This record gives sequence, C-alpha cells and structure tokens, in this order.
Amino acid sequence: MHKDIIRLLRIANIFFKARIDLLIKEYSSSNWNLVFFFSPWQFFSSSLPRGERLVVALEEAGPIFIKFGQLLSTRPDIIPADIAKSLSRLQDNLKPFSSDEAKKIITNELNKPIQEIFSSFEDKPIAAASIAQVHKAKLRKSNEEVVVKVVRPGIEKIIFRDISLMKRIARFIENRFSEAKRLRLLDLVMEYETVINSELDMRIESSNMKQTKIHFEENDLLHVPKVYLELTTKKVLTMERISGIPIDNISMLEKKGVNLQLLAERGVEIFLKQVFIDNFFHADMHPGNIFVNIEDPSNPSYVAVDYAIVGTLKEEEQFQIGRMLMSVVQRNFKEIATIMIDVKWVNPSSNPIELERTIRVACEPVFEQPMEKIKFGELLLDIFESARSFDLNMQPSLMLLQKTLINIEGLGKQLFPKLDFWSIADPFLQNWITERYDPSKITEWAQSNAIHWIEKARKLPETAESALNQLNKLEQYNRDSEDRHTELMAKVLREQRTVYLALVTIMIGLGVSFWFFR
Repeated sequence: MHKDIIRLLRIANIFFKARIDLLIKEYSSSNWNLVFFFSPWQFFSSSLPRGERLVVALEEAGPIFIKFGQLLSTRPDIIPADIAKSLSRLQDNLKPFSSDEAKKIITNELNKPIQEIFSSFEDKPIAAASIAQVHKAKLRKSNEEVVVKVVRPGIEKIIFRDISLMKRIARFIENRFSEAKRLRLLDLVMEYETVINSELDMRIESSNMKQTKIHFEENDLLHVPKVYLELTTKKVLTMERISGIPIDNISMLEKKGVNLQLLAERGVEIFLKQVFIDNFFHADMHPGNIFVNIEDPSNPSYVAVDYAIVGTLKEEEQFQIGRMLMSVVQRNFKEIATIMIDVKWVNPSSNPIELERTIRVACEPVFEQPMEKIKFGELLLDIFESARSFDLNMQPSLMLLQKTLINIEGLGKQLFPKLDFWSIADPFLQNWITERYDPSKITEWAQSNAIHWIEKARKLPETAESALNQLNKLEQYNRDSEDRHTELMAKVLREQRTVYLALVTIMIGLGVSFWFFR
C-alpha cells in the first residue's frame, strides 16, 4: 500500500508538471479554477504544445501509460484532434530483459530444455516492447528459421498496479469535475484493461494470425507468418521468420525497382478486403509491423506481423461505414448527418440541420484540393472532431477502423503521393453493397441462418408463456398496489379525523379557559 501511494504521488507529479491542470480546467467549475490558479506547477510551465506535453508525461510515467496514450490517440470522440495527433506518435519501445530470463520462460512454458527445441537461439532480441520481446531462433527438428515472442517477466503485476492507479485517477476526475463525466475516463480505462490483458496471452495473437491466414489463402496480396501451435503457449509465441524490406524504407524499395504505385494501391485493397469482406482487420498497421516481399519487384506483396490487436465490426456498423465513405466523397453532408444521428454516433436528439452545417464547414476546405491529395482517413477524423459538440460517442471498434485507415492511407501516400484512395474504394464499395443486397445472397443468408430462426420459433411459445406470466404478475401487483393504496388512504383519513378532533377539543378547551379566567 505504501508503494502504491508513492507511485500515485509520482504519477500525479509527472502529469501536473506537464500542466494537465490546464486540460482539466476545460471541464472544471470556477471553484476548481481558483485552486489551479494557485497551483505551484504553473511556475514550471513548458512551452511545448499541450499534446506534446502529454506525450512527455506518458513516456515518463512508463510503458503501460504509453500504451494507454496510444489507445487515447484513436478516440477523437473523447480528446481533441491536436492531442490525438501528438499521441499517435508514441512509440512502445522498452529496454530488453535478459536472454537468460527469456530462455527460462520458454523452458517452463514448453516443458523442455531450450536446447531440445532450438538448434540456435540469438540472445539479442530483434524487438522489445512493453508486453514482450522477440528473438531469432532455428528449430532443431526441421531446421526452419523462426522468431520467438516472449512475454516480459513480471509484466502482469506492473499492469495490475498501473491500471489500478489509472482507475483511481479516473474516478477522482469524474467525481470532482461533473462536466468531465462525458469523457467516460473510467470506461476508457476499463476498455484499455481488456485490450492490454488480451495482449498478454500469446494464444490470442496466434488465433488472430491463423484466422487472417485463412482469409488470405487464395489471395497473394498479404502473407501471414506461419504459427507453430505446438510451440505456442500463453507466454510464448513461435512463428515463421519472415523476410522483406520495411515498408517505410522507400529508398531501398526504389533501389530494388519495386512498383510503388501498385504497392500503395494493394495496401488499400487489403484494408477494404479485411474490413468489408473478412470483417477481421489488423488494427495495428504502423510501419514497424509491415514489410514488403520483393521476390518479384513488379508484383510486390505485403507481409504483416504483430496481430495482438485486431478489429471486427457489427453488421450494422459495417454497412453504415460503407455508406458514410460514399456520402463523404459525394459531399452529401445531409446523409452523413442522418447516418450519425440514426446510428446514435451522436446524441439522437441532435438538430440534423445544425450537424449537417457543422460537417460541411469541416469538409468543404478539404474538397478544394485535387482528389488524389485528399486523405480520407484524416477527413473522417475531421468529421468526428467537428461532431464532438454533438456528444460524439462511437464504439472502440470504429475508432480502431479509423486509425487503421489513417495508417494505411498514410503509408500509401508515402509510397505513391498521387495515390487516389477513392478510385479504388468506390468500385469496391459499389460492388460490395450490390452483392450484399442481391436477392440470391439474401436467400443464402436466410438458409444459413435457418437453424437460428427455427430455434427462436421453437422457443416462441415458451417465451410467450413467460411474457404472459410476467404480465399476470404485473397485473396482480397493480391490483395489490391498488388495495394497499386504498387501505393507506383510509388510514390517512382516519388519522386526519383524529387530528381534527384533537385540534377542535384543544380549541374548545382554550376558549372555555379564556372565558372562565378573564
């Protein structure tokens, strides 16, 4: 407990040095503004922009806070765009732990001496982050080259400690500043807890990789590394060692004669396929996780690693995002406003005309540029940012999608600055919507869901009987309530008559006394 208090005070000091009080004041009452006016940290104010100050604070607070900052960067419904942009640059790099510890974890997890599993194992990791680090190795039995991802020792305790502190801070802010409740900080921390705990289990990442590999079995646009399930546990993931050029090493790609325009366009195709066909998308597509296979430079393909975070959408979300993308390019701002209100991304009572006007103001300057210069991911971010005043509230999966689109489109523009996202997305979405609502497809859907509906029909009499029972109980409750109400009113009337009689008696007594003693 003593250590927790010291840690809490240290975290508080870090964030107040970064002038977090200036952000809190935006959501605070005048009484708290007076407190902050006398804050000693105002004398140590940094000249950096507020987003950069927050980045510095998160980096000083440690890796778990850095990852929380990365999550915040995907939530334009909660934080301003300038802060989100700064947080998106946070890097989850950490000093590696010793190879002896890594080998010990592998041995314990796989129940075999490491020498029996690998003919070689490189002590120096090729990557080290807050959750795990990665080592090169070679399998003894097959001589295949692999990489082994090992969960950092003791990380569970660190996560539990820091998440507990985040919850305390979130509760403090929400309890002290009523206006800040709309930020839903505690909900956000709870969401983060779920995400980071899933990253601790290498079996989840393994399953994500297997699923993605199935989706691309008949498609050579994306290569997913092979997973060795027999050498994978909760704390260890063994996978094929891939080769390729990092996606952001453009000079090397140019030197090798890679068709950069085709490569950029294929990145968009992969995104569209994963989101609208597979409904299972890699949600951490930053440059460190993407490589290029250049065996045939004229026909390049992608290789992606780190599948700890994937996204899926509800069927309704999927359709509305498709509609929204089409409405954006058609500049149909009324339709965009209608979608956001109908699906409750904003307050359902929002004035559609005001929302339409707000979105129009945010978008029209962007459309002054040539189509190939428009970044649709950032345009969506502008729309969401403009809608914050209408109580914007979107599901985490949609925020992950928006972040993924920004990453994919940004990488594509780096590879080929004239990349026209919409020229690829428009025919894809038109075909997708046509196929989705093709009568034959609806028949197939009905057939595939027949068992589900038959089961619902089978349970209908039971459900109806239960509902009738509940109604009967409600009616009986109402009748009982009426009886109790009648009895209570009779009692009140009796008591009222008693009080009136007592008052009259007292008044008569006072009158007689006054007359007798005058």
